[in-house]
Amino acid sequence: MRDRFYRFMQGRYGQDAFSRFLLGALLVCLLLNILIRSNLLSIFAWGLLFYSYFRMFSKNHAARYAENQRYLNATARFRYWLEQQKKLSGERKYHHIYVCPQCRQKIRIPKGKGRIMVRCPKCGHEFQKRS
Repeated sequence: MRDRFYRFMQGRYGQDAFSRFLLGALLVCLLLNILIRSNLLSIFAWGLLFYSYFRMFSKNHAARYAENQRYLNATARFRYWLEQQKKLSGERKYHHIYVCPQCRQKIRIPKGKGRIMVRCPKCGHEFQKRS
């Protein structure tokens, strides 16, 4: 059975970031439809399902690739912001992140050093903070 499916999928586009987004939107629509019970939302969910399967089984690689690139370009800033937030949350375990009151530069200070004088590397302004 696995071999038959593998042969069926040969030459087809498959799954990419945009189709994963569509399936996530479909899941959200289905969960909302359980709470709201709207025919319009149900039709929209079915449309998302059919469109995502159409994209996965399509043999027109150029068109699907172009759609995925448009999606990635449209969401690039948001994905970068999420990545930065994830990185900052990991750093908060061992560091405090302060902002210079004069030039607004972010400064990372290790935790557990008590009250220290912080010098901004950008403008040289000194201020006292607890680490």
